[in-house]
Amino acid sequence: MVGIAAWGAYAPRLRLSRKAACAANAWVAPNLMAKAKGERAMANWDEDALTMAVEAARDCLGPGDGRSHVDAITFASTTAPFADRLNAGVVSAALTLEKSIAGADVTGSQRCGLTALAQALTSVRGGAAKNALVAAGEHRRARAASAQELDFGDGAAAFLVSADGPAAEFLGHGVVTDDFVDHFRSADGEFDYNWEERWIRDEGIVKLVPPAIAAALKQAGLEASAVTHFCFPSTFNGMGATLAKRCGIAPEAVRDTLGSVMGEAGSAHGLILLAHALESAKPGDIILAAQFGQGAEALVFRVGEGVASGRPRRGVTGSLTDRKEEANYLKFLFFNGLVEWDKGMRAEKDNKTALTTLYRNEDMILGLVGGKCRETGVVQFPRTRISVAPNNPGVDTQDPYKFADRTARVLTYSADYLTFSMAPPNHYGMVDFEGGGRIFMDITDVDPGDVDTGLAVKMMFRLKEVDEKRGFRRYFWKAVPDRAAAAKPAALAAE
Repeated sequence: MVGIAAWGAYAPRLRLSRKAACAANAWVAPNLMAKAKGERAMANWDEDALTMAVEAARDCLGPGDGRSHVDAITFASTTAPFADRLNAGVVSAALTLEKSIAGADVTGSQRCGLTALAQALTSVRGGAAKNALVAAGEHRRARAASAQELDFGDGAAAFLVSADGPAAEFLGHGVVTDDFVDHFRSADGEFDYNWEERWIRDEGIVKLVPPAIAAALKQAGLEASAVTHFCFPSTFNGMGATLAKRCGIAPEAVRDTLGSVMGEAGSAHGLILLAHALESAKPGDIILAAQFGQGAEALVFRVGEGVASGRPRRGVTGSLTDRKEEANYLKFLFFNGLVEWDKGMRAEKDNKTALTTLYRNEDMILGLVGGKCRETGVVQFPRTRISVAPNNPGVDTQDPYKFADRTARVLTYSADYLTFSMAPPNHYGMVDFEGGGRIFMDITDVDPGDVDTGLAVKMMFRLKEVDEKRGFRRYFWKAVPDRAAAAKPAALAAE
């Protein structure tokens, strides 16, 4: 019974108010006021498609001490940070997966998220993999004062596919490949170029998606009326209902696209809607997920008895609940690189990355893996040949020790306005981990006054710095307030 064993999702905490964005652009684009309702997910300056995919995958897999069963990983995105570097390899390293894992990137179409999931299902069914992880993330840029910057949203989703996926059994797959250009972005382009909406709806979606749906249902041996949940992402109002009527799917089966609370997360959005459907689905329900993009892709699942055990800690619902409204439209422009601004002399430094050091310390930098002395039990970061244990500096006595999923609290901190920061003040400090170990690190997703000694924090994979001269991105882990644990008493004693 090949299918989905677990799933996860991630949406950035910031939500750009569409009303604020429309008001800021009313002088030049008053027509946008028709889109002034709701909000869209807005990535922080240190988030991109890759970091969001890592967080969705962590939500899917759970704590990171038992991930050796994952033997294949696919990263799907049309906004991957690297054009010639295996982005899936970075995700794998951040998740501390085995080196023997098979990895691949899938891109080039808005339906590439569903394509990646279909390939994983086929791979597991054929025996090429036993447990395949699919992670999709999207962070699309749009021109200021455009409809796209209001329609788009940032987010990610992840699925673990296994030979006995208890959460949802894979029933059928349908695909149509056709070079219908509804929009495009060249290899050196910054923004999408979009064609006329009516043409896309009437000649593209309405004609290309139904055959893919029909093929998937035929392979599943089901009638369209059997579909309980129909997931179809689109920025066009009522598009899902139009397709449902055309294909014979019950109107009540059409799922909300989450456009008013998140926006559309491109190639990741089909998977996000599938994850959202699984959160409320009951055993026996039939889920049909479809997405348009140079043709169409459709997948059919039957929800299994193990759907409850596969539910993630946060999922789509938890990510959307953990939100902070952002009414500063200028901040959105800054974070997305749409404004040329004076960063000051303190930002003038060469950020060349020592690739040899990155490789030799990959598990520490990308996986946040420290060391634990076998003789004394002392935990430390970074891991070194000589233990920092008092009075017993053992040599080569340390085993890998993972920090990323351990609870922690702020021991000391600074809110620095003097050093350069994309979101001043620059928060950083000493973080004390339950079970031992301290790391001096950045604190993100906070405003002035949010940080104090004893603040409960969790680790999140984020962008550390960008080498703009060479186009290289450096990633590391940062502390983020753990709002779920904020009410709990401090478990760590400050020395």
